Amino acid sequence: MSEQERDKGLVRAVGTWGLTASIINIVVGAGIFAVPAALAAGIGPYAPLAFIVCAVAIGSVAICFAEGGSRIPTSGGAYGYIEAAFGPLISYVAGTLLWFSDALACGGVAAALADVAVSVLPPQARAPAHAAVVVGAIGTIAWVNIGGVARGTRLVNTATLVKLIPLAVFVIAGAGAIHSMNFLPSAQPNTGGVGRALILALFAFTGMEVALAASGEVVQPARTIPRALAMAMLFVTMLYVAVQVIAQGILGASLATSTVPLADAMARISPALSVLMLVGAALSMLGWMGSDLLGTPRILFAFARDGRLPRVLGRVHPHTRAPHVAIVVYAVLAIGVSLTGSFAELAVLSTLTVAPIYIAGCAAAWRLSRNGVALAGVPLNFRWLRAAMLTGICSMLALIALASREEILGLAAALAACVIVFWLSNRGQATRPGPETS
Repeated sequence: MSEQERDKGLVRAVGTWGLTASIINIVVGAGIFAVPAALAAGIGPYAPLAFIVCAVAIGSVAICFAEGGSRIPTSGGAYGYIEAAFGPLISYVAGTLLWFSDALACGGVAAALADVAVSVLPPQARAPAHAAVVVGAIGTIAWVNIGGVARGTRLVNTATLVKLIPLAVFVIAGAGAIHSMNFLPSAQPNTGGVGRALILALFAFTGMEVALAASGEVVQPARTIPRALAMAMLFVTMLYVAVQVIAQGILGASLATSTVPLADAMARISPALSVLMLVGAALSMLGWMGSDLLGTPRILFAFARDGRLPRVLGRVHPHTRAPHVAIVVYAVLAIGVSLTGSFAELAVLSTLTVAPIYIAGCAAAWRLSRNGVALAGVPLNFRWLRAAMLTGICSMLALIALASREEILGLAAALAACVIVFWLSNRGQATRPGPETS
């Protein structure tokens, strides 16, 4: 499908600031409220360095995405130019890994939300309450989205308005409460801890590919997409480093064992600020889940529409016009993974699953550049694209190598399953009898 056909009926109305805000919104999700503790558990006071290392890695990927997006600025973002560069098989695998990664991330965020909610309860009541919060949160958001895209969008917008306020308060209030002694390492991190920390830090940076799915509606994409990516990722990096430094500087060694690190840090200053962090974390997590349950089921819907998944997933509610079956199936999947894993475990798996998408995106941008493909005016033409491509791909390969053997085997099995399903789907379509002709 050509760019014109794919984007027929869409209006290019998203400017630089709008796209920048969209990227920040999806990247700065629930992870930053839970990741600081997991990073501290892995590498202690060295955790801010993990954010800087991952910023370099994800920055290289972002440059490639900006190059590819400036050349084929179509709806679907990276998946549009992955398909243009490598064909339907690779784009199918990328799309499948996307919704699967999103399900893992949604489950992890729901688990983190439950950790926040039950932190005020007595220990004996936490296990059943944890499960109830997971089912209640995902189920409620799914119900809202079944009511139509307008209702789902209002939920996301409401949560987004207040997302950054608690983080701004945390940075401002916490900057004067740092104790230098809390940055003294108690032990040197081991290889396993470093690997876990880098994977979790990268999890906090993922999401730009979701915002770029609206590239078919971006004004002057060859200029807007690169600028928005640069501004958004620079802002996110500075915010993450500041939050980690302040959390470590206030809590010290106790940061590693905290389930609500930002709230615990603010409790050292004021109980009211601690409550604000808990509320902010909950709203941020609900907002992220709202965005996810609004968008990801549409991938299942599109796959079903194209015959890649059971047709039932492509059904639309007769009154609300929402893909209600896809929403329910995705919600059940997210609940299932949330009840069987913790935030850190699911965040690691989600990050590993998205790594091949980033690898394909980097390679696709390089190939399109080599072939001179440009569908929307003069592209970015980044001078050091080859270096960015190699850095991005090598970073993602290193990230995968840092995972455990079981996780790597699981990723390989997921890739193999995607290829097999695609092959069977194509074979099934090829063997179906065509329409009769007179």
